[in-house]
Amino acid sequence: MMSEKEKCRRGELYDANNDAELIAERMKCKDLCHRYNQLLPSETERREEIIARLFGKTGSRFLIEQPFFCDYGYNIEIGENFYANVNCVVLDEAKVTFGDNVFIAPNCGFYTAGHPFDVEQRNRGLEYARPITIGNNVWIGAQVCVLPGVTIGDDCVIGAGSVVCKDISAGSLAVGNPCRVIRKINC
Repeated sequence: MMSEKEKCRRGELYDANNDAELIAERMKCKDLCHRYNQLLPSETERREEIIARLFGKTGSRFLIEQPFFCDYGYNIEIGENFYANVNCVVLDEAKVTFGDNVFIAPNCGFYTAGHPFDVEQRNRGLEYARPITIGNNVWIGAQVCVLPGVTIGDDCVIGAGSVVCKDISAGSLAVGNPCRVIRKINC
């Protein structure tokens, strides 16, 4: 029989609310996030150590402002020269990959988790997870929300307040709710 974690990784409906393994992994992650968020901003070495321990992969140069929140941590990969401003939330039930030179403004969220439309399934606590991929050289404006399964290509700018629910092609300026490409960027 397949575990709830295996179902999640396959993109199937799974129960994260009653699975001891997933609950323990989230608790471990939330404890590390709490420790991270309680450190002084000047404690850069300790902050980097916690992020390196928490994430699945990091580049050698990154800065994640406090507070920062995620669910598992090990599903997050960041490239070189990564920056996330305050109040970044990554619900990393599925993999979330950020390329090199990604800059994230305050109050942004990256949400791989979703819930079924069927009310009975949703009330049983079932959910699904779809990966998010952010390319290289991407700037994400303040209060952007990136939803499950989205890919944002290289060299994009996502305007503040956007809700990104579909893929954004490389080299695009995209804005709005729902977020859509308004023009190509001459790089």
